Amino acid sequence: MSFLRRRKGKAENSQADDDSEETEKEHESRKKTTRRKRKEASANRWSCVSNCCWLVGVICSIWWFLLFLLNAMPASFPQYVTEAITGPVSDPPGVKLRKEGLTAKHPVVFVPGIVTGGLELWEGHSCADGLFRKRLWGGTFGELYKRPLCWVEHMSLDNETGLDPEGIRVRPVSGLVAADYFAPGYFVWAVLIANLARIGYEEKTMYMASYDWRLSFQNTEVRDQTLSRIKSNIELMVATNGGNKVVVLPHSMGVLYFLHFMKWVEAPAPMGGGGGSDWCAKHIKAVMNIGGPFLGVPKAVAGLFSIEAKDIAVARAFAPGVLDKDVFGLQTLQHMMRMTRTWDSTMSMIPKGGDTIWGGLDWSPEGNCNCNVKKVKNNDTNDVDPYRVNYGRMISFGKDVAETHSSKIERIDFRDAVKGHLLANATHCDVWTEYHEMGVGGVKAVADYKIYTAGSILDLLHFVAPKLMTRGDAHFSYGIADNLDDPKYEHYKYWSNPLETRLPNSPEMEIYSLYGVGIPTERAYVYKLTPAAECYIPFQIDTSADGGSDNPCLKGGVYSADGDETVPVLSAGFMCAKAWRGKTRFNPSGIRTFLREYDHAPPANLLEGRGTQSGAHVDIMGNFALIEDDQFRSLSNR
Repeated sequence: MSFLRRRKGKAENSQADDDSEETEKEHESRKKTTRRKRKEASANRWSCVSNCCWLVGVICSIWWFLLFLLNAMPASFPQYVTEAITGPVSDPPGVKLRKEGLTAKHPVVFVPGIVTGGLELWEGHSCADGLFRKRLWGGTFGELYKRPLCWVEHMSLDNETGLDPEGIRVRPVSGLVAADYFAPGYFVWAVLIANLARIGYEEKTMYMASYDWRLSFQNTEVRDQTLSRIKSNIELMVATNGGNKVVVLPHSMGVLYFLHFMKWVEAPAPMGGGGGSDWCAKHIKAVMNIGGPFLGVPKAVAGLFSIEAKDIAVARAFAPGVLDKDVFGLQTLQHMMRMTRTWDSTMSMIPKGGDTIWGGLDWSPEGNCNCNVKKVKNNDTNDVDPYRVNYGRMISFGKDVAETHSSKIERIDFRDAVKGHLLANATHCDVWTEYHEMGVGGVKAVADYKIYTAGSILDLLHFVAPKLMTRGDAHFSYGIADNLDDPKYEHYKYWSNPLETRLPNSPEMEIYSLYGVGIPTERAYVYKLTPAAECYIPFQIDTSADGGSDNPCLKGGVYSADGDETVPVLSAGFMCAKAWRGKTRFNPSGIRTFLREYDHAPPANLLEGRGTQSGAHVDIMGNFALIEDDQFRSLSNR
C-alpha cells in the first residue's frame, strides 16, 4: 500500500509539474505579447518624432551646406549669377554720386521708427540671468523662443506709469548698429548708411538718434534724457563740421518723434530743452521724412483694439484658437495685447484730425476708389465705375453694416453702457486683460454701436482700454487746433500732432515727405464678435468678409487704399501737400515743403532680395531712386 501511495504521490507531483510548466509557458507567452505590443506602441509613438527630427536634420544640413558654399565661393560669384539671369547690375547709388563728384558735406541724423531700433537688457529678474546687455528686441530674437514669458515680462512697461517695472531696465542700443539691421539679413538703415559711406560719410558725420520706442516721447527725456542727447549731438556735429547744418532723416514713427523734438528743443525749460526760438534755424538744414505717419495709421487702431493686423487676422482664421486660446499653455495674443498696451508710443499713431481728415459715416476724402488690380491699356475704355468705399467707417461690425447707408442702421450708444458680468471663467488665464473687466454687457454694447469713425475711435479705446488711454491723454492729442495762440498748445502733449502745433520759425529750412505708393494699405476693418471662451479677446477681424471681383478693395475683412502697405497716402502726404504748403497757420514762416511719391515695383526675382525699387514701408529705405534723388544730392558738396 505504501508503494501504491508513493506511486500515487509521484503521479500527483508529475501532474503538478505539468500544470506549472503550462502556467510558465502561458506567462512567457503573455510577456512576449506585452513586449511586442510595447514595441509596436513605441514604434508608433516615436515614428512622428523621428520623422520630424529627420526632416529638421535634413533642413539644417542643407542650410549649413549652402552657408559653406556661400563662404567658399568667390565674392563675385553671386553678382555673376545675378547678371547672368537679369542682365548687368547697375552701380549702387553711392558709386554713381561719387562718380558725379559729390562728397560729404552736411552731417546726417537718422531717427528710427517704432520697433526697428534694438533694445538690450541692463537689469532684470532671475529668469533673465545671463542676458546682461543682450538684445531683447532686434537681432536673432533668440530669447523670445527660449523663454517667452520672461521675454514678455521684460519687454512690458509699468501699466500705471508707462515707465520701467520694478527691477527691470531695458535700454536702447546706441550707435549706427542700433537700427542698421532689424534682424540678420533684414536691413533698415544699412543700405542708406553704406551708400553715404561711398561718398565720404563716416560715423563722426552720421548719428543714429536711437531711443526707447516703447515710451511716450516726453518720457524718453524723463527717463533717459534722450532729447537732450540728440540736441547735444546735433550741436556737436554742426560745430565740428565747419558750421554745416545737419540733415535729419526720420522714418515711420521717428517722423512724429522728431516733430516733438523740434518743439521741445525750442521750448523753455523745464518742459523743453531751452534752446531758444532760433535753435532749429541755426542747426537744421532739412528734414527728409520717409514713410511718415503724420496723421496716424488705421493699423494702430486694429492693433490696440484686437492686437490684429491683416496678416494676424488671416493666421487667426486659418488656425482658430491657436493664437488666442490656451492650446500650448501660452495665450499668445493675450500676452501680446497685455505687453503692447503698456507701450505708450503706440498711441502716437492713432489717427489724428477726426472725421474732418479721415471721413465720416457716409463719406471719405478718398471718395470713389478704384481698387481693381487689373490695369486698363491706353487704347481700352474702362466702363466700370470705381467702387464707392466708406473708408470713413474705420470699424464696422459686419460687412452689411459697412456698405449700408447710415440712415438705415440702428445704433445703440455704448458710452454709458454698464460694464459687468465677467467674461467666461478667467481663473485659469495666464494674463489678465482689460477685456475681462468689461464683461458681457460691455462687449455687447461695443458691437451694438456697429460703426466707428475716426471721431468715435477715441471713445471706443477709452471704453475698452481705460488705463492705456488715461496715460495717452497725458502725452498725446488727436484734434485740430482752432487757435494756435491758445496757451494750452504749449504743452508737450500737442507737439507730435502737426494739426495742433506750428513748424519752427526757420524760413530757410526744407521739409520733405518721401513715401511709397501703389501697395494696398489697411484703411478700414470689418469686425465680428469672437465665440465665447476662457481668456478670449472678444473682437476679431472678420476674414470671411470679402468684396470679390465687384469690390476688390475688401479682402479678408480689410478695406485697402493706396499707400506703402502701412501708411495710407492720406497720412503720409497731406501735411506737405496741403497744410504746410506756403505760409499757413501751421507753417507761419513759410518753410519750403516738397513731396515725392515712389511707385512700388516688387523684385523681379529672388536674387534681388527685397528689391531696389520697392515702395514698401521699410523696404523703401533701400530704394535706389530715393537715394539718387535730388534731395539726397543736397547732402553733398559737388
